[in-house]
Amino acid sequence: MFTMRFDMRAPESGAAPLDLYRTAIEMVQWGEEKGCMSVQVCEHHASSDGYLPTPIVLASAMAARTKTLPIQVAALIVPLHDPIELAEQMAVLDLVSAGRVSYVVAIGYVEAEYAMFGREMKGRGRRLEECLRVMKQAWSGEPFEFEGRPVRVMPRPHTPGGPVMFMGGGVAATARRAARLGMDMIAMGTDPDLESIYREACEELGRTPGLCINPPPGLPMSTFVSRDPDEAWAKWGPYLLHDARAYAEWMGDDIEAATKSMASTVEELRASEGNYRIFTPDEAVEHIARHGALLMHPLCGGMPVEYAWESLETFAQDVLPRVRDAEAQSEAGG
Repeated sequence: MFTMRFDMRAPESGAAPLDLYRTAIEMVQWGEEKGCMSVQVCEHHASSDGYLPTPIVLASAMAARTKTLPIQVAALIVPLHDPIELAEQMAVLDLVSAGRVSYVVAIGYVEAEYAMFGREMKGRGRRLEECLRVMKQAWSGEPFEFEGRPVRVMPRPHTPGGPVMFMGGGVAATARRAARLGMDMIAMGTDPDLESIYREACEELGRTPGLCINPPPGLPMSTFVSRDPDEAWAKWGPYLLHDARAYAEWMGDDIEAATKSMASTVEELRASEGNYRIFTPDEAVEHIARHGALLMHPLCGGMPVEYAWESLETFAQDVLPRVRDAEAQSEAGG
C-alpha cells in the first residue's frame, strides 16, 4: 500500500548527508515493519547537491538491515559502467539480499555524467545492450573473453541467470529494445502508447509480452502525508521545489517525464497538483483505494529528517490502520 524512494539529494540548505544516509537506512527498516511494498534507490552523477551516485552501495546497506523488503535500483545507468565490475557487484548484492534487489536499467540522459566517465552519449543504446549481454554471460561463472580481457566472475549470483532486470525509458526505441531483449519494461509515463508499442514489438518477434508498467498521467510519485497541508507546504515545500527544479534543469526542453515540473515557486508547485503532493490522511486513504499504493519520497530535496519522519509517522498513525481495516472488511465480505 506504500513504497519509498531515496535519491539522497543533500543541498546546503537541507540536512547533513551523514544524517540523511543514516535516516534512509533506518527508514527502510521501519518500512519493512510497516508493510512497505518496495524501496527504490536511484543513480545520478556530478550533481552539486550530492544525488546518490552509487545505488548498489546504499542498496547493500539497506538489504543488510532488512529481511524481506524488495529493493529496486531505478534506474541503473549501465552504459556509464564497466559491465564486468557491475556483474561482480550485482552478483554479491544478490547473495547479500537473497535475490531481493532488482534493477531498472537505462541509458541515461545527462551529458555531464557521460563526460565525467569519458563515455560518448552517441551509441549509448548499443552499449547498454552489449553490457547486458556481457553481464548475463558473466553470471554463468564460466571463463570468457571481453574486449581482449580474460574474464571470470565469481561468485555466481543467488538468482539463477542473474538478478531481475527491467528495461527503463520513455520512448518507443526503449519499448522495442525491451521486446528484442526479452525483458519486462518500466516506462516513464510520458507516452501512453508505449505499452502497445512494446506488445506489438514482442508479437512481431514471436515472443510473449512481459510486464510493461507505464504510470498513468498525473500519478504523483513524490507524496507526503500531513494533518495540516498548509503548514506542511510552508515547511517542506522549499525542499520539494529544489527537487523539482533540479530534475527540470537536467531534463531541459527535450526530455519529458511524468514527474517533470516547471514550477518556479512553492505556490506554483502546489497548485499544479502534479508529481509532488502533500495529502491529508483522508486524501491518502482515498488515493490508495484508487491507485493501490502511495509512492512516498521521504527525504525529498534533502528535507530535514524530523520533517520526513513527521510525514511517515502521520501516515502510519492515520492512514495505515484505516487502509488495513478496509482490506479486512473487503476480505470478510468477499
